[in-house]
Amino acid sequence: MKNHFIYMLVLFLGTVACAQKQRVDDVPLTSNTNYTYEVIVSELTNPWGLEVLPDGSMLITEKSGELIHFKNGKKTLVANVPEVVSRGQGGLLDIRLHPDYESNGWIYFTYSSPEGEEDGAMTALMRAKLVNNTLIKKELLYKGSPNTRKGQHFGSRVRFDKNGDLFFSIGERGERDANPQDITRDGGKIYRLYDDGSVPKDNPFVRKADAKEAIYSYGHRNPQGIAVHPETGKIWIHEHGPRGGDEINIPESGKNYGWPVISYGVNYSGTSFTDITKKEGMEQPLYYWVPSIAPSGMAFAYETGDKHLDGNLLIGSLKFEYLELDILKEGRVVAREKLLEDIGRVRNVINHNGTIYVGVEGKGIVKLIKK
Repeated sequence: MKNHFIYMLVLFLGTVACAQKQRVDDVPLTSNTNYTYEVIVSELTNPWGLEVLPDGSMLITEKSGELIHFKNGKKTLVANVPEVVSRGQGGLLDIRLHPDYESNGWIYFTYSSPEGEEDGAMTALMRAKLVNNTLIKKELLYKGSPNTRKGQHFGSRVRFDKNGDLFFSIGERGERDANPQDITRDGGKIYRLYDDGSVPKDNPFVRKADAKEAIYSYGHRNPQGIAVHPETGKIWIHEHGPRGGDEINIPESGKNYGWPVISYGVNYSGTSFTDITKKEGMEQPLYYWVPSIAPSGMAFAYETGDKHLDGNLLIGSLKFEYLELDILKEGRVVAREKLLEDIGRVRNVINHNGTIYVGVEGKGIVKLIKK
């Protein structure tokens, strides 16, 4: 009887251990071949950011530092772009129009800036106006610090929420153990500003000793996707994990998202850097990927006229070279589909008035089309 009890106890503990290791939120990935694409802008190297102007022309950032105005089938380089350090993952990054662009003309973009006393670069946010394919009235709204010569984890995406507040991301710049958990340092954060670069008084760390008051949430690794939920108005992000542990999060004011104290990933070498995935005071991701898909670009599908797409989330995969459709139900990922398989490294995806545009490295800007 005693041996039977011990056997049953060992079996139970083994079952619990296996259950803890199993990903309870894992969602199988299927292929959906009902979609294809049309090339809109060809021969681009790394189309990091994309915006569509009111006249239908496009502004496209190349990571190398070029800002392209694509109009009537012709690419024109925009002049007076700020100095960009194109190193590793740094360069000219995201671009976004002001919600009232037609009345004020402001364009916002992030880039790796060498400004500052230290050698190297750090992510910066600037706004400017476009006149005769030249940037004028440039205003530096935020510059992370300190600079570093490291080439990884600059972020960065820019989005306005429904209230007109400006959110942008800066990755932790390869300073895993220094930046993301420290609110007195830039890096590994989501930031919130007013459109003129001033800090909202209700930001969570305003008047905190030595804190970077623009910080909205912290404990992030390298967020390269931001989108605004069309119904709730909430900001959603995704961020790169290391080897495994890419995450979708819905950042909330003042919350800590755990990196690198908690993670579902391991070092690129396969070794462990943390043995915990949960900790009190640190937020769990809405969804995480193992293995990593290397997500970049993020958009909600809505007003597309396609019932299968609308209400769901589109995310680019750099690693596996497809566009991922995440089917949502009650705010959770319940199904995943590969669209545009083997198209190339998907760097960006946007929804412009119901049309889905995708930026693909080495290919250009393509439009998603249902067959």
